[in-house]
Amino acid sequence: MKKLIAFSLAAALAAASLTACHSADSSTERLTPVTLNEVAHSIFYAPQYAAIELGYFKEEGIDLTLVNGGGADKVMTALVSGDADIGFMGSEASIYTYAGGAEDYAVNFAQLTQRAGNFLVAREPDESFEWSKLKGKKVLGGRKGVIR
Repeated sequence: MKKLIAFSLAAALAAASLTACHSADSSTERLTPVTLNEVAHSIFYAPQYAAIELGYFKEEGIDLTLVNGGGADKVMTALVSGDADIGFMGSEASIYTYAGGAEDYAVNFAQLTQRAGNFLVAREPDESFEWSKLKGKKVLGGRKGVIR
C-alpha cells in the first residue's frame, strides 16, 4: 500500500504565497482539486489564509478546499479515509497510527513552528503580568485544564 503523506504546507505556502511569479490565466486551465484538513485555525497560519483569499493557489493551478478538522485525530482520520489530500497537524497522530500497526501510515515532514500556536489573552491589560499570576486559575483553552 502506498504511504500517505501528511505535511504542514510550509513548502507549499512558500511556493504559492511568497512567489512573485504568476502562472497562466487559471480561467483557461483546469485546476487541480486539493483538500487540506487543518488541525485548528491559528494566527500562525495567516499566510495560508491570505494566500487562499488572494487567489494565489488558483494562480498556481490549485483549487484548494480548507477544512478545519478540529483535532489531530480527526485530521488523521480524514487523511487515512481519503477525505483529505493533506493533513496539517503535528506528529502525534502519525506516531499513534504507525505504533498501532497501520500498513498505510502517514509520514510527517516539514516544520512550520517550533512550539504550539497558542496565545494568552485577557479582558484587561496587565502591565506587570507574570506567568505565576495564573497559578491556581482556570484558563480557557483548546483543552480543558488548570495551571498548577
